Amino acid sequence: MKLVKIVSLSLLFVVIVCFVAATLRTLTFDVNSGLQLAHWEKTNNIASDINQHQRKELLANFREAIQIPTVSTSKTQLNITALGEFDSLLRRVFPTVFSSHLVQHEVVANYSHLFWVPGSDLALVPYMLLAHIDVVPADENDGWEVSPFSAKEIDGFIYGRGTIDNKQSVMGILQALEYLLIRGYSPQRGFFIGLGHDEEVGGLQGAMNIVKVLKRKGVQLAFILDEGLAVLDGVISGLQGPAALIGISEKGQATVKLSVFKAPGHSSMPPRESSIGILAGAVKRLEDNPMPILFGEGPERRTFEHLAHRFGLPIKFVMSNMWLFSPLIVMERSPDTNAFLRTTTAVTMFNSGVKVNVLPSLAEAYVNLRIHPAQTVEEVLEFIQSTVGDERVKMELVNGFDPLPVSSYDETSFGFQTIKKTLLDQFPQVTVAPGVCIGNTDSRHYTDLAKDIYRFAPTWIRPGDTQRYDSFCSWSTGYSVEKSSLYQVLNVVIVTG
Repeated sequence: MKLVKIVSLSLLFVVIVCFVAATLRTLTFDVNSGLQLAHWEKTNNIASDINQHQRKELLANFREAIQIPTVSTSKTQLNITALGEFDSLLRRVFPTVFSSHLVQHEVVANYSHLFWVPGSDLALVPYMLLAHIDVVPADENDGWEVSPFSAKEIDGFIYGRGTIDNKQSVMGILQALEYLLIRGYSPQRGFFIGLGHDEEVGGLQGAMNIVKVLKRKGVQLAFILDEGLAVLDGVISGLQGPAALIGISEKGQATVKLSVFKAPGHSSMPPRESSIGILAGAVKRLEDNPMPILFGEGPERRTFEHLAHRFGLPIKFVMSNMWLFSPLIVMERSPDTNAFLRTTTAVTMFNSGVKVNVLPSLAEAYVNLRIHPAQTVEEVLEFIQSTVGDERVKMELVNGFDPLPVSSYDETSFGFQTIKKTLLDQFPQVTVAPGVCIGNTDSRHYTDLAKDIYRFAPTWIRPGDTQRYDSFCSWSTGYSVEKSSLYQVLNVVIVTG
């Protein structure tokens, strides 16, 4: 009895100590506390405001860009007519960019664009802004409220394929540079702008050839900013105010084909197991046994810690003490949280059979995986093989690549803190945090040119906005240009100082 009492008191003491420590941490924890950004204050004095006429011009240019269907269907199916039209549009609406003696411009792989704006201080390492011109296909029968290439404005939102992915960045960056050049701008730090034309189908022609050009020139970059995460306003339950998540890594991706071959037969004399049944069992095992949770092994934990001070109790208590409460996060089962915690497995295609009374010899399934930063393609394949556990099921890697390295985001990180400072200058109510981009971007082709790659676009996402999107991950519907393209204008003004 005495031993039990001692153990009980010891456990109680440990609990009290943990509670006191967690409470103190909750009251004092703020990863942004004392952060010094003065070293990267903006150094130019060019006015960043635009008048009403320029605002209307900006909107008109953007809507015209949306109306050009620069669709990429596959690596060999690009709308080259539309890409040619888009090239003409850029040259017409941004005449100063294309005629300035300060700007060096090169067309790459027929339809992509590379711009170089040299800085006055050659000792400063340049940076790069990325965006892409192409969009995914859009069918009016997929639930669109208006024609996907109409660029129609409804209640302050412009609707159309490419409004968010990714013509807002294309037009915003060039519009910013246009205004700056007109106002006599000359940067201290040089920078590149890369506009790919086939990002939606892998960037093999656009981004990869831009990289080849830069490598031939011996270019190394301080940092790269591409599309990626966004500003979430009211989307994260319990968070006080909007959060801007800057992608510091990008999940890897793999497409795996599973196949089963058996002798064909007739439905009147079915065997005990069919090719469809065997493959269905394998798929079911994959869905019933998801990849392991890797919370804390990648940068996702830092996302929660950066946001912790903006939550109310009791969530703030939990977020501020991940050392104690991380199992609670792991227990979360929502799809969006799940996507940050592990490698996700999605069976996207299942093909078999040609006739109702014939047993097919071949059954095939395609599995798409988005790979957590703490895993590799090889590790994922080993997990699938082990989980399926059936030699009759053949596995083939169709394509894949490992997750991107984690970029720096501490107080000494020039790129991250510059982007953060830009955001806070324009939107002081925003809480900035590092995050993992679960989609893929052209920036993955640039890893040899920069150690730090960031993925963020100033798109404001509010509750209900996702209902306007036409399909799963297709950024199809409107955004407020006043809060997105205009921000890009201001962004370049500050970052290039």
